[in-house]
Amino acid sequence: MSFPSFPRILRRMIGPCLLGAALVLSASAGAAERTADPKAAPNDFLESVANNMLDAVKADPKALQGDPAHIADLVRRYAMPYVDMSKTTRLAAGRYWRQASAAQKDALVQAFTGTLIRTYSGAFTKVTSSTTITLLPFRGDPKADDAVVRTTISQPNSPPIGVDYRLEQTDAGWKVYDLNVEGIWLIQNYRNQFASEINRGGIDGLITALNTKK
Repeated sequence: MSFPSFPRILRRMIGPCLLGAALVLSASAGAAERTADPKAAPNDFLESVANNMLDAVKADPKALQGDPAHIADLVRRYAMPYVDMSKTTRLAAGRYWRQASAAQKDALVQAFTGTLIRTYSGAFTKVTSSTTITLLPFRGDPKADDAVVRTTISQPNSPPIGVDYRLEQTDAGWKVYDLNVEGIWLIQNYRNQFASEINRGGIDGLITALNTKK
């Protein structure tokens, strides 16, 4: 199974965290953990999640050394609580989601979550102290049910890369469910790949392919 476009861009952009957990590398390593309030304004919420993720990486020597397992653990702890992977997976599966049984849906969400964690954890191994992210002015309605938070990620000797996060307002507050890197939306990119894999091996074939993807 091949997901060529999105993972390649993620690795080139040097380390945006899983979906909503963008990096803000100007924070101090010893800063206390901030309260990430899902009911705050979209930009404020995303920035808090970002800083908490960054501080956790800086406080973990093995993560700083690029240990993928430690980075993946930090992603699960600091990013995943603020990501709606059920919605992300459902939208990526498109019309095929209705064909899946309840057990297949659960397995597909778990498999896709694992794929994205591996992809983003790999990108984190290339983060340096010179990497920076800037949250751009929020243009939407903070009281709307859906919002896009725009950022740019900068790296020495490379042009800035635009990264947009799509959030949905839920009963628990904001949840991130989609990501745009240089004009490519994560869900749209994977929807095409999912459809191709399902046409070859069905829902179970897609689950197997995701679980075996390195």
